[in-house]
Amino acid sequence: MSQEPTISASNSSALASTHFIRNIIEADLAADRHALRRWSGHPGPAAQQLAGPLDPARIRTRFPPEPNGYLHFGHAKSICLNFGLAQDYGGRCHLRFDDTNPEKEEQEYVDSIVDSVRWLGFSWDGSGEAGESECNLYFASNYFDWMVQFAEYLIASGHAYVDSQSAEAMRATRGTLTDTGTDSPFRQRGVEENMDLFKRMQQGEFPDGAHVLRAKIDMASANINLRDPAIYRIRHASHHNTGDRWCVYPMYTYAHPIEDALENITHSICTLEFADQRPFYDWLLERLAEGGLLQRPLPQQIEFSRLNLTYIVLSKRKLIQLVEEKHVAGWDDPRLPTLVGARRRGYPAEGFRLFAERVGVSRSDSLIEYTQLEDTMREVLNDSAERRVAVLDPLRLIIDNYPAGQSEDCFAPNHPLKPETGKRAMPFGRELWIEREDFMEHPSKGYHRLYPGNMARLRYGYVVRCIGCERDESGAVSAVHCEYLPDSKSGTAGADGYKVKGNLHWVSVADACLAEVRLYDRLFTVPSPGARREDDPEGVERDFLADLNPDSIRVIHAWLEPALKTARAEERFQFERHGYFVADRVDSTEGAPVFNRTVTLRDSWSARPGQRK
Repeated sequence: MSQEPTISASNSSALASTHFIRNIIEADLAADRHALRRWSGHPGPAAQQLAGPLDPARIRTRFPPEPNGYLHFGHAKSICLNFGLAQDYGGRCHLRFDDTNPEKEEQEYVDSIVDSVRWLGFSWDGSGEAGESECNLYFASNYFDWMVQFAEYLIASGHAYVDSQSAEAMRATRGTLTDTGTDSPFRQRGVEENMDLFKRMQQGEFPDGAHVLRAKIDMASANINLRDPAIYRIRHASHHNTGDRWCVYPMYTYAHPIEDALENITHSICTLEFADQRPFYDWLLERLAEGGLLQRPLPQQIEFSRLNLTYIVLSKRKLIQLVEEKHVAGWDDPRLPTLVGARRRGYPAEGFRLFAERVGVSRSDSLIEYTQLEDTMREVLNDSAERRVAVLDPLRLIIDNYPAGQSEDCFAPNHPLKPETGKRAMPFGRELWIEREDFMEHPSKGYHRLYPGNMARLRYGYVVRCIGCERDESGAVSAVHCEYLPDSKSGTAGADGYKVKGNLHWVSVADACLAEVRLYDRLFTVPSPGARREDDPEGVERDFLADLNPDSIRVIHAWLEPALKTARAEERFQFERHGYFVADRVDSTEGAPVFNRTVTLRDSWSARPGQRK
């Protein structure tokens, strides 16, 4: 059975949410609509399935990506929806590659998609209550034989014909949304001629574009998708799975419903742009079921609104442009809204699952604030990430009355909300690194950190009193001098005797490790990249690249507490005061991690003045 990892108790209320797709499924189950379906253990036509036992899965859903790109945030919503529904209703979810286009599909994308779905926490392998097991990883290209047989049935039954018009002529006779189409001059070809031509198309006798096989429905239909759509075309191209066996390939709108039916899919869930295709989906499956080729009940197509987020683009064309023109450093760049990019940035898979539950499912298009995604990631990371100290903009602090060469340990909790995770030792010495912003020679009103004469606490350590500073040749402050109060150490009885407002984090100069830290921010500066604004000239399309954020990445070298030196790739931490960070899964090496900022501790974008809408 498809598996969905357990979501923490704090998130369990999200699972109780319902939506119209759940209502449809529950009504179907209550009516035993699919109770008599049979399943041979593998995809296949009616004769094969009817020879098998009753299907052990109460429902079957599927996630059907085309292997011609990397998955993005919108796919994450679909994955969580389909696998989650199968989990909740005792079903199975199939991972199926819709690899019907030989010219765009590569094994690289197949491998990446498999890896991303597994990373999100889902599996297409499973077993039922009776112990039967099945692997529901499928490729549409393995169904090509059946698809050809079904096409030949449609020809034989008068529901398909070979059209020899050019592509331009077909477009001209298709009609418009307001004008009906015109019959092709080849629409009345006889069955024998159509069958002969289609078989010769399969044998490679004709060049690309010489003929297409079209469904024969209604050129006067109000739905333009029912005006004799093409279902097979000639393509002399090698396929990543079938090699050079085929020179005819099915159109996606023909292949997709057949794939669903062969796999016993009960609820075929897709996004709203496919709603206009549903009449053809139903027409095709009905014709094939009438011929006894597909088992009833047939799959039901259900549409929902796709995920739309501010500050990102999900268009495959635009993502390709960003990568190919090197505006980003590849498909796994942490600024891209790809799942490989999100993983490298440190977004937790549980955060995507929780976010998908919270945004819900509807038929209405909406634009969701990117802050909602970030807040969900913060919530998950706040619960799971251990705390560490890093100084990103270092300034040397010298404790004049602390003995030179002496050191001691201070103890910091690994996670303040989880005392069972214990504490770690932080070496303390005469010289420390503090954040440059934690000292002001001439403090502004309300400033409570270090300035001459003021006291502040070194977190987990001592209270110190600032006595002055040093400057370099340029006049910039190069060091701060303090004196410490020996009886003020955190965790000792004397600590309660000092009431100070400033609390600073620090690392020991002698023990800190230097590391590359990448401070990532949003890739675009406006909520809707490329959208026209009031001051844009009339009739001029805005280039979405003009809205790129020039500060979307800043690379620095920071001083980290020594415990971070052994951080493993993809290990996540909260750097106190700064945000959540992850050891980069690509560039980190043993003993030399590179850290990526996942998200700041708080939303800083909504408060920025002058943000363009």
